[in-house]
Amino acid sequence: MSHWAEIDENNLVVRVTVGDNNDPNGDEGYQWLIENLGGTWVKTSYNNTIRKNFAGIGYEYNESLDAFIPPKPESNHSFILDLDTCRWKAPIEKPKGNYYWDEDNIKWVEVDLESINTNNI
Repeated sequence: MSHWAEIDENNLVVRVTVGDNNDPNGDEGYQWLIENLGGTWVKTSYNNTIRKNFAGIGYEYNESLDAFIPPKPESNHSFILDLDTCRWKAPIEKPKGNYYWDEDNIKWVEVDLESINTNNI
């Protein structure tokens, strides 16, 4: 089973669908998509063997990186794009242990697990 992402004129993914690996054209359903749905289609992969990430609605297809890039997290304005994974990451490497990202202060903050009241969970 193949997967295809339709991209708009801004290279944003507008839908993702499944193609047929047994398509008689031998193109995993690409020609059928073009003839029946129109648009621009780019192959994507669940196991990320191509184009870095599985496409999702709202992802950007970056042609120069040949990769699908997820939307930047709205609450994490300081995050930067990791060009190796094409995923957003904090500008400072996360330390080992239990930490959360504090966007206001641009730093990782350790979680004090002993102070969490598990009775309220």
